[in-house]
Amino acid sequence: MARYQPRNQKGAVFPSPVVILSVLAVAMAGVAFVATRGSEPTEREVTTVVKEQPTASPSYSASAKPKPKPKPAVQRGKVYVEVYNNSGITGLAGDVADRTSNIGWKVVGSDNWYGTIPGTTVYYPERLKRAAKTLALDLGIRRTALAVDPMRRDRLTLILTGPLD
Repeated sequence: MARYQPRNQKGAVFPSPVVILSVLAVAMAGVAFVATRGSEPTEREVTTVVKEQPTASPSYSASAKPKPKPKPAVQRGKVYVEVYNNSGITGLAGDVADRTSNIGWKVVGSDNWYGTIPGTTVYYPERLKRAAKTLALDLGIRRTALAVDPMRRDRLTLILTGPLD
């Protein structure tokens, strides 16, 4: 008579949901780190130029070329500005946003910025370069640079690393 032998069952034991979620979170953090790293933004310094006034009145001749028409002034109320705090000073973005709004700019938001910024900077899309320089001069900021991801391309982005003078 044959004896009954119990079967040897081998199977996989699945880890708990907490372990699965932890592994997934670490993987997503790694992907986010790789996706958000990149080259440092191109930095530009805003400088003011003072032209000396001529002492003698210039003589005009018929062959002189007409002066080119000056570019229209930046219309502050039509340019969107976002203000971000990248310092440890509580409320800095809100205070500077109020100051910026009071001098005529259209501030559409303020919040904290997470990342490494070398100094207070006005970031701009190419078409708003003149507006960025004007905002920088209005607030006494020395640095402007082209906008980089994740900055929006339809507005100026002001990132503060300390109080303004």
